[in-house]
Amino acid sequence: MNSLRRFYLVGFILLLAFDTLSQVCFKLAANQALPFSADFPWVLRIVTHWWIYGAVIGYLGAFFTWMTLLEHAPIGPAFAASHLEVIGVMALSWPVFGEPITLAQGVGAACIIAGVICLALVETTVPTPRDRN
Repeated sequence: MNSLRRFYLVGFILLLAFDTLSQVCFKLAANQALPFSADFPWVLRIVTHWWIYGAVIGYLGAFFTWMTLLEHAPIGPAFAASHLEVIGVMALSWPVFGEPITLAQGVGAACIIAGVICLALVETTVPTPRDRN
């Protein structure tokens, strides 16, 4: 595996991890702050749980990882791969929150993965404007 492919692989795994971390932490923070009420005490309940800070760390990590990937990765597969977080959150929701994975969700996850693979394969076979110069 060449160094650029390794860079993409590590970058997209990091992006998936950071995005999934932020979404799961947001839900954990929201669960800890129940019942919901649009008032200051509810906001205090949110900011006193460390899950919200995990979500902020996840978003910051995802932002910097995404910006770094965009400098080097082809935009098509990069944009598609950035949506793999849906699968990561779904996969973690079963053990963490006890949410079942339905057949429709499984088929949807398979379609997302297939789409990312197709875009990645097309991107490796079609020359980019940068390659033509």
